[in-house]
Amino acid sequence: MSRQGRSQLVLGIILILVGVWFFAEKTVPSLSDFADQYFQWPFTLIWIGALILLIGLLTGNPGMAVPAAIVAGIGGIFYYIETYASGQAWSYLWTLIPGFVGVGSIIAGLLGDHPRQNLRSGFNALLFSAVMFLIFASFFGGLNLLGNYGLAILLIGFGLWLLIRSLLKNFSKKDEGNA
Repeated sequence: MSRQGRSQLVLGIILILVGVWFFAEKTVPSLSDFADQYFQWPFTLIWIGALILLIGLLTGNPGMAVPAAIVAGIGGIFYYIETYASGQAWSYLWTLIPGFVGVGSIIAGLLGDHPRQNLRSGFNALLFSAVMFLIFASFFGGLNLLGNYGLAILLIGFGLWLLIRSLLKNFSKKDEGNA
């Protein structure tokens, strides 16, 4: 079956399932009460992310894991802000978005979409996101992990990591040229 045929098949199945849900919700009102707690505003984004991933899997396009992880991750951020934090948390929680890209790349790599490249770039994005989260959360007061010197320690550590990574790449290129 062609990619377009698979896409139409998946879309048709999804529309049928959504229609069955709406029918069941009207027929059994207690389903509506049950679903209300899982289809509130932030959960809607998480469900949309899951739906994007499902569509990607069913159509044979594992690269859809990246936008699925981004949408679901942003839904998770909004859920966290509404439930546990204030609006000030957004000043450092946005740094998790590159990590969501990394999670999507890792999932796509595990599903067979350029595994080596996606796994490497996914883990790099996760590490970058974690470091930026720690720096911004320390700077904006959301995290006091390392005390008064936390921001300085994180910046020095990130700089050392970039320096060592650059040197290792440089040495590995020289070794390839000598071989």
